[in-house]
Amino acid sequence: QVQLVETGGGLVQAGEYLRLSCAASGSIFSIDPMGWYRQAPGKQRELVATITSGGITNYVDSVKGRFTISRDNAKNTVYLQMNSLKPEDTAVYYCYARTSTAYLSRVDRWGQGTQVTVSS
Repeated sequence: QVQLVETGGGLVQAGEYLRLSCAASGSIFSIDPMGWYRQAPGKQRELVATITSGGITNYVDSVKGRFTISRDNAKNTVYLQMNSLKPEDTAVYYCYARTSTAYLSRVDRWGQGTQVTVSS
Protein backbone atom coordinates (compact mmCIF):
# COMPACT_ATOMS: atom_id res chain seq x y z
CA GLN A 1 0.00 0.00 0.00
CA VAL A 2 1.30 3.42 -0.93
CA GLN A 3 1.54 6.06 1.80
CA LEU A 4 2.60 9.70 1.77
CA VAL A 5 4.01 11.09 5.00
CA GLU A 6 4.54 14.82 5.40
CA THR A 7 6.75 16.66 7.85
CA GLY A 8 7.82 20.23 8.41
CA GLY A 9 4.78 22.36 9.11
CA GLY A 10 4.58 24.80 11.98
CA LEU A 11 4.05 28.34 13.20
CA VAL A 12 6.32 31.12 11.96
CA GLN A 13 6.27 34.87 11.65
CA ALA A 14 5.86 36.72 8.39
CA GLY A 15 9.10 36.84 6.45
CA GLU A 16 10.43 33.62 7.91
CA TYR A 17 10.78 30.26 6.19
CA LEU A 18 9.73 26.64 6.44
CA ARG A 19 10.63 23.48 4.56
CA LEU A 20 8.09 20.75 3.98
CA SER A 21 9.00 17.18 3.11
CA CYS A 22 6.88 14.32 1.86
CA ALA A 23 8.09 10.75 1.51
CA ALA A 24 6.19 8.14 -0.45
CA SER A 25 6.50 4.54 0.64
CA GLY A 26 5.23 1.23 -0.69
CA SER A 27 5.74 -0.87 -3.79
CA ILE A 28 5.91 2.05 -6.19
CA PHE A 29 6.82 1.66 -9.82
CA SER A 30 6.76 5.34 -10.66
CA ILE A 31 5.60 8.70 -9.31
CA ASP A 32 4.80 11.47 -11.75
CA PRO A 33 4.15 14.18 -10.85
CA MET A 34 4.59 14.98 -7.17
CA GLY A 35 3.51 18.21 -5.63
CA TRP A 36 1.85 20.29 -2.96
CA TYR A 37 -1.63 21.67 -2.58
CA ARG A 38 -3.01 23.81 0.21
CA GLN A 39 -6.37 24.60 1.71
CA ALA A 40 -7.08 27.65 3.82
CA PRO A 41 -10.16 27.87 6.07
CA GLY A 42 -13.26 28.51 4.02
CA LYS A 43 -11.44 28.13 0.72
CA GLN A 44 -11.04 25.43 -1.88
CA ARG A 45 -7.90 23.36 -2.10
CA GLU A 46 -5.47 24.95 -4.54
CA LEU A 47 -2.35 23.80 -6.31
CA VAL A 48 0.84 25.29 -4.91
CA ALA A 49 3.53 23.57 -6.96
CA THR A 50 4.23 20.37 -8.86
CA ILE A 51 7.34 18.72 -10.19
CA THR A 52 7.77 15.91 -12.70
CA SER A 53 10.29 13.11 -12.45
CA GLY A 54 12.31 15.00 -15.04
CA GLY A 55 12.38 18.14 -12.92
CA ILE A 56 9.82 20.28 -14.72
CA THR A 57 8.15 22.55 -12.19
CA ASN A 58 4.92 24.49 -12.04
CA TYR A 59 3.88 27.09 -9.44
CA VAL A 60 0.81 29.06 -8.60
CA ASP A 61 1.49 32.74 -9.29
CA SER A 62 1.18 33.78 -5.65
CA VAL A 63 4.25 31.76 -4.60
CA LYS A 64 6.55 32.28 -7.57
CA GLY A 65 9.89 33.63 -6.47
CA ARG A 66 9.29 32.62 -2.85
CA PHE A 67 8.69 28.85 -2.90
CA THR A 68 10.88 26.20 -4.48
CA ILE A 69 9.81 22.62 -5.11
CA SER A 70 12.34 19.84 -5.53
CA ARG A 71 12.42 16.06 -5.38
CA ASP A 72 14.73 13.17 -4.76
CA ASN A 73 13.62 10.42 -7.11
CA ALA A 74 15.79 7.81 -5.41
CA LYS A 75 14.02 8.49 -2.11
CA ASN A 76 10.54 9.10 -3.56
CA THR A 77 10.54 12.36 -1.65
CA VAL A 78 9.35 15.84 -2.57
CA TYR A 79 10.29 19.05 -0.78
CA LEU A 80 8.82 22.52 -0.63
CA GLN A 81 11.11 25.31 0.50
CA MET A 82 8.94 28.24 1.51
CA ASN A 83 10.72 31.57 1.97
CA SER A 84 9.39 35.04 2.74
CA LEU A 85 6.22 33.55 4.14
CA LYS A 86 3.13 35.72 4.32
CA PRO A 87 0.02 35.44 6.50
CA GLU A 88 -1.95 34.51 3.38
CA ASP A 89 0.18 31.38 3.05
CA THR A 90 -1.53 30.04 6.17
CA ALA A 91 -3.22 26.76 5.26
CA VAL A 92 -3.08 23.02 5.58
CA TYR A 93 -0.56 21.80 3.03
CA TYR A 94 -1.15 18.45 1.37
CA CYS A 95 1.40 16.35 -0.44
CA TYR A 96 0.20 14.93 -3.74
CA ALA A 97 1.57 12.13 -5.87
CA ARG A 98 0.32 10.32 -8.94
CA THR A 99 1.66 6.83 -8.44
CA SER A 100 1.85 3.67 -10.47
CA THR A 101 2.43 0.26 -8.98
CA ALA A 102 2.55 -3.20 -10.47
CA TYR A 103 -1.25 -3.42 -10.17
CA LEU A 104 -2.57 0.14 -10.41
CA SER A 105 -1.59 2.87 -12.84
CA ARG A 106 -1.74 6.61 -12.31
CA VAL A 107 -3.56 6.74 -9.00
CA ASP A 108 -3.77 10.12 -7.25
CA ARG A 109 -2.71 9.94 -3.63
CA TRP A 110 -2.69 12.48 -0.82
CA GLY A 111 -0.86 12.95 2.42
CA GLN A 112 -2.62 13.63 5.69
CA GLY A 113 -1.83 17.33 5.59
CA THR A 114 0.44 19.53 7.65
CA GLN A 115 -0.55 22.89 9.14
CA VAL A 116 1.42 25.98 8.18
CA THR A 117 0.55 29.11 10.13
CA VAL A 118 2.16 32.48 9.41
CA SER A 119 1.56 35.25 11.92
CA SER A 120 1.79 38.92 11.00
